[in-house]
Amino acid sequence: MRKAEFKTWEGGVVQVSVPMALPLRQVNSYILPDRDGNLTVIDPGPHTQEAELAWQEVQEELDLSWSKVRNIVVTHHHPDHYGLAGWLQSRSGGRVWMSERAHAEARLSWGSEAILNEALPLFFLRHGMPETWTEGILEHLESFEPQVAPQPEVTYLNAAEPFVMGSRKWQILLTGGHAPGHVSFYHAGSGQILCGDAVLPQISPNVGLQPGSDPRPLLTYMEGLRELGSLRVTLAFPGHREPFTGFAARADSLLRHHEERLDTTAALLADGPLSGFAVCEALFRSRVTSAHQMRFAMSETLAHLSELVRRERAVMTETGSGGQVLFTAVT
Repeated sequence: MRKAEFKTWEGGVVQVSVPMALPLRQVNSYILPDRDGNLTVIDPGPHTQEAELAWQEVQEELDLSWSKVRNIVVTHHHPDHYGLAGWLQSRSGGRVWMSERAHAEARLSWGSEAILNEALPLFFLRHGMPETWTEGILEHLESFEPQVAPQPEVTYLNAAEPFVMGSRKWQILLTGGHAPGHVSFYHAGSGQILCGDAVLPQISPNVGLQPGSDPRPLLTYMEGLRELGSLRVTLAFPGHREPFTGFAARADSLLRHHEERLDTTAALLADGPLSGFAVCEALFRSRVTSAHQMRFAMSETLAHLSELVRRERAVMTETGSGGQVLFTAVT
């Protein structure tokens, strides 16, 4: 079993490395203690037995009481950040905080109102994906159900007001693209930012198009990067990998990456109409070997194609009785 690792940073921010499945292997949770000894936990991780054991280990090593956990903050609805929130709430009685938009995405994905498991494979089929892949993606989506149970009772963050964590007031920054309703927390006095998966070191956060969600996720993401990159950040606490400096430069690097990917995608359409799946195969080739990777690759490909359509560099047409979708370059 992989053990939890933790490290304390300036300002009393405790970084907890919570184990998760490959390929990422770990997600960062953060503990912010206040002057009274009460705690805020940010992004507790996925609900797995390994993550539960990791938190029990953290509790013992740091001599923490569950009753001290008064606030559980979720930057976005993805299972590796949101999944353990209900479990931790049931033990601590703490309030779970997230944006209203992020909670709507959670309901879209799991529970009685959920549509994503059925809608996403059908969406991919319309964009040319073979059934051999969509069947695997449905199974992959269903595998997340245990990782987000039990669902928490949620209180909504108000982005117009500062949010107090660790006896400090943090500005809430609502951006999207990687996940609708994603929130980051910025402390201007120290220059620290808790940025979830909005900006990651070494990794390009996945930006994907999926049914029932943001129809222009890449535009949303790039607008958010420009807003975040304008801040005076001295140290960023990301959802994965290690805290890092050079935040503005990293945000600018991600913007350039997506502009380059848009150009590459447009060039693929130059020889004639292609389905989203054909473009996905050309972009990612042999790097995709699992349903998990294919879901991310296909969603990201469609996000870039959608942005090309918005910029009038491509057109989207539906063909046949099944509404199959093709993309053509605008010349």
